Amino acid sequence: MSSTPTTEQVQKALSTVHDPEIRRPITDLGMVKSVDIADDGSVRVGIYLTVAGCPMRGRIEKDVTEAVTKVAGVTSASVELDVMSDEQRKELQTKLRGGQAEKEIPFAKPNSLTKVFAVASGKGGVGKSSVTVNLAAALAAQGHKVGVVDADIYGHSVPRMLGASDFPTKVEDMILPPTAHDIKVISVGMFTQGNQPVVWRGPMLHRALQQFLSDVYWGDLDVLLMDLPPGTGDIAISVAQLLPGAELIVVTTPQQAAAEVAERAGAITAQTHQRVAGVIENMSYYTPPGSDEKVHLFGEGGGQTVADALTKTLGAQIPLLGQVPLDTRLREGGDEGKPLVLTDPEAEASKVISSIAENLVGRPRGLAGMQLGISPTKR
Repeated sequence: MSSTPTTEQVQKALSTVHDPEIRRPITDLGMVKSVDIADDGSVRVGIYLTVAGCPMRGRIEKDVTEAVTKVAGVTSASVELDVMSDEQRKELQTKLRGGQAEKEIPFAKPNSLTKVFAVASGKGGVGKSSVTVNLAAALAAQGHKVGVVDADIYGHSVPRMLGASDFPTKVEDMILPPTAHDIKVISVGMFTQGNQPVVWRGPMLHRALQQFLSDVYWGDLDVLLMDLPPGTGDIAISVAQLLPGAELIVVTTPQQAAAEVAERAGAITAQTHQRVAGVIENMSYYTPPGSDEKVHLFGEGGGQTVADALTKTLGAQIPLLGQVPLDTRLREGGDEGKPLVLTDPEAEASKVISSIAENLVGRPRGLAGMQLGISPTKR
């Protein structure tokens, strides 16, 4: 006959349950309200939700039930849901911000280990968002913790392309971003009704971007990708002001006309004092089915032209990071919310993008470079 489980055993099981949005144990977040164990081994667990309309309530209830049921001696498990008080939410918000109640942009701090890449283009239609989404998916597949800011306020498309259908959750004035393919994502499209256009001027754009960076709880990211609007307008300037350490990735096509415009998008860093990580040439060539011939539908050499021109303008070597072939499945994957690098990692376009991702960031950092707060003791 099995013995009645202890509160410590149940609490240990609950520590394996992570909040789906915050990605931390519910025991660390103050979400466990109570644990009641009956003599017959039945367990009733009280759980605090962060907000009344929590979109993940079903998932949390399911995960808690499964974890508790696995404890030896438990005959049944039930979950009672409650909602945090305003005071509890404020405590949670302060805890998530590392004890700092005030807002700050974590990626702008001197000790931040997150690499920030702003993906830019001179003009629209070059596949900048497709490249951003597939880069993010490739980095996540390689083991990195990745976030994406859809900073293309007027032409936001990242949520659809990533298949991010959930809405953000608001805890006080902190926003918990939805996750798709292990990528945290935020977009102004998540805050507008239907397909309504965003009609904002410069100050509003700056404030929106600032909120995406300071109000959103991103957690400990390895990489943050920002999908910028085409050109060198307000958002590009705001990124330079808010995240001076962000590096620029310039996307172009082989067409010389597109290359000339893309060069301007990268040359802005001469004034903002940012670094250009490199140039990606998208739609470089097309390989017909059953053939090894590369058909250059949009000309040749645009990517290298931009890289060479920026090298000359900026006085630093700017590499051509890669040439992504034209593949209709990139577009189809974007429409379906399934990035090609995940659905067909062996596709030539997927291999190129994955190689770019690996060369940009390298291996997951683990504990390398992190301050553990350990100091030597005196003997």
